[in-house]
Amino acid sequence: MSTPWQDRLTEVCRQNQIQAPHFQIVSDRRGGRTAWSSVVTVYGRRIDARYWYDGKNITNAREDAAEAALNWLSSNTNVNTN
Repeated sequence: MSTPWQDRLTEVCRQNQIQAPHFQIVSDRRGGRTAWSSVVTVYGRRIDARYWYDGKNITNAREDAAEAALNWLSSNTNVNTN
């Protein structure tokens, strides 16, 4: 499966000599179902994915968190994300 946001985040961290991103999967019981999301720690900051996903879409949760992390890095730090 393609993971362009995760790959890009990992590459940006490598290029800027910062610790590689660390992803965690989180869950929340909602009625009779479980929703899944992701949190990534990068540059000392925990960044949540924006959305919750069905269990079969956990990769989407990681991609969402990676995209959010790249957006945060580009707007709140002087880390080069290009």
